[in-house]
Amino acid sequence: MNYLCIADDVILGNNVKLSKFINLYGCSIGDDTKIGAFVEIQKKAFIGKNCKISSHSFICEGVTIEDEVFIGHNVTFINDKKPRATTKDGKLQTESDWKVEPTLVKRGASIGSSCTILSNITIGEYAIVGAGSIVTKDVPPNAVVAGNPARMLKKVDGPQFTVDS
Repeated sequence: MNYLCIADDVILGNNVKLSKFINLYGCSIGDDTKIGAFVEIQKKAFIGKNCKISSHSFICEGVTIEDEVFIGHNVTFINDKKPRATTKDGKLQTESDWKVEPTLVKRGASIGSSCTILSNITIGEYAIVGAGSIVTKDVPPNAVVAGNPARMLKKVDGPQFTVDS
């Protein structure tokens, strides 16, 4: 039995590694990226090369993840800060009733397990978001942030991955 749900419109790069129990549709995934179990990646989401998307993560429409990004377990992205199920007249909303709010995760960033990333956010190159954080505003490049809401703790040395004291 095949436990993958991959729509025909998914673009997979070379050597992409897919775990079982995933749901992919309308998205693009770059070369040498690994997708863990129980991950959903929605339409118009883009995942770069050499990324690791850990299990139980949700990457919604409007999210762009650049190359060499780590996404920990159970990370959730949000694309609408004011979601509603219905319109003003009580009818179920359709795609025409709301606008996707984008999110950008820049090259080399790391997002710890169980984080929630709100929409209209940019997480800078080589930034680190601590586990369990709620990211409500942009994270500068090379920053280490954590908490609810996520706050700056220190800076890192970029791609060398060493933390300043």
